[in-house]
Amino acid sequence: MTSQDTPALPTIAIPTIALPLLSLAAFGSGISLRVMDPLLPLLTRDFSVSLGDASLVVTVFSIAYGLSQLLFGPLGDRHGKYFVIACAAIACAITAASCALANSLPTLLIARFFAGCTAAALIPLSMAWIGDVIPYERRQPVLARFLIGQILGLATGVFVGGLAADAQQWRLPFILVAAIFLIVGIGLLILNRKLPAHAKLTRAVEGSAILHMLAEFREIAALPWARLVLGTVFLEGAFLYGPFAFIASHLHHVHGISLTTAGAVIMLFGAGGFVFALGSSKLVRYLGETGLSLWGGFILAGALLTVGASAFWWWAIPGCFAAGLGFYMLHNTLQINATQMAPERRGAAVAAFASCFFLGQSVGVGLAGRLIDQFGTRQIMLIGACGVAVVGINFSRCLRRKQQQLTA
Repeated sequence: MTSQDTPALPTIAIPTIALPLLSLAAFGSGISLRVMDPLLPLLTRDFSVSLGDASLVVTVFSIAYGLSQLLFGPLGDRHGKYFVIACAAIACAITAASCALANSLPTLLIARFFAGCTAAALIPLSMAWIGDVIPYERRQPVLARFLIGQILGLATGVFVGGLAADAQQWRLPFILVAAIFLIVGIGLLILNRKLPAHAKLTRAVEGSAILHMLAEFREIAALPWARLVLGTVFLEGAFLYGPFAFIASHLHHVHGISLTTAGAVIMLFGAGGFVFALGSSKLVRYLGETGLSLWGGFILAGALLTVGASAFWWWAIPGCFAAGLGFYMLHNTLQINATQMAPERRGAAVAAFASCFFLGQSVGVGLAGRLIDQFGTRQIMLIGACGVAVVGINFSRCLRRKQQQLTA
């Protein structure tokens, strides 16, 4: 069977627990993504390294996460997306436990690399699976609700990381993450057996799987709109998460607040995203995709400016909330376009999208980590603010032009 965009799919036959389980997997992924941000100052002390060197634990995770998308997308198309997600969740439990057992920065970096590899399957393949079973006209609100899990995970990650940092126990969050993934993985494997046939779409592939995978990505890269979406999400990841990874360190070092408090403030990023998820249907109706991407970029830029330039730490409270709202306005619009830029190869297309996003993050965090000791956190955030504003403006303009061409 092939993965096609079929509005008439009988989605009612899908068990109601299917989407919440995916959202819970995204919750664990979100914790893994951001749990290290507040822990960076503790790692600098425990391993006697600079803040830039400690930030490699964020960079290697993002690199592994981004590159592994190129493998999991075609695997999901070939063996069933839900099944691959379930297996990946079990693998995430193992790699999270290995992070907790690391006894040096090099071994932690290796463990974080493999944690990024295994987590890579969860969110992109979940998005692609939703694209397979939910018609396009209803897809954006469903994607927004699914992403509540990731949003809450991101918020929980920075908060738990802050608590662990102040308690001088950076290993504990990984034990929590391993337990979450083990429970979710078992649940996904059990439910996969109960899914109807149309929710377990696979595509038979003849010949070399690697050559077929490369051919799929070449065909996606040949599409002009796909190149634009992929390039945009790469820059979004670089300009946002380069400075975002250092917000906790900025609040701790510049304003002198505890890492627990800094983590609690950054949790408001998730609250802003949660507000978007709840109001996504109305926002889509009133602003449209072009308005969401334009205003999302502006709000996100203003938020980074507020956090970076303010002389008082409490300005980070509305700043982090606005950053979450603006980010999901922009990013969710990019996501919905990613699910539709190559419907017949949706698993590979969404995997390429996620790969570009996280490779952008790794580049952004890596560059920021190299520059931060010289320029400071404030300047890094100002650069990020300018970048996300340009990204939002440009994508909104290109999206408007595309819509005009379709209606002409």
